[in-house]
Amino acid sequence: SLPGVKKALGKYGPADVEDTTGATTDSKDDDDIDLFGSDDEEESEEAKKLREERLAQYESKKSKKPAVVAKSSILLDVKPWDDETDMAKLEECVRSIQADGLVWGSSKLVPVGYGIKKLQIQCVVEDDKVGTDMLEERITAFEDYVQSMDVAAFNKI
Repeated sequence: SLPGVKKALGKYGPADVEDTTGATTDSKDDDDIDLFGSDDEEESEEAKKLREERLAQYESKKSKKPAVVAKSSILLDVKPWDDETDMAKLEECVRSIQADGLVWGSSKLVPVGYGIKKLQIQCVVEDDKVGTDMLEERITAFEDYVQSMDVAAFNKI
């Protein structure tokens, strides 16, 4: 306890504020309330049955949804050895690569310089089935026509 005389709160601050500083309230013991749930209590049979039914419904609904297939759109630059390379044959070789999850798109010849043109070709791949490493390996296998291959653009669909 502090020495001095206790004064009303209204004398120190606004008069319409209720003085709760010295008031003692009867607080009940809160130990009997378990806010987070107790593991000691057993789950009733009805609650178990309901939970199992809902889990079964969720699993059946989940299994009916089609799985989303991740796809990517890739723009490849295929560079020939020189200006005498047959670009029609080079494109034919590249398009001859077939794989599950690989679809070839449009292509065009882009001038590089000194009369040399590179083949720019579009493809759509399924990410789980076809990778850029596999494409590069198969395209550069045509050593008579292809000097190198680069990925110009890679976009997720």
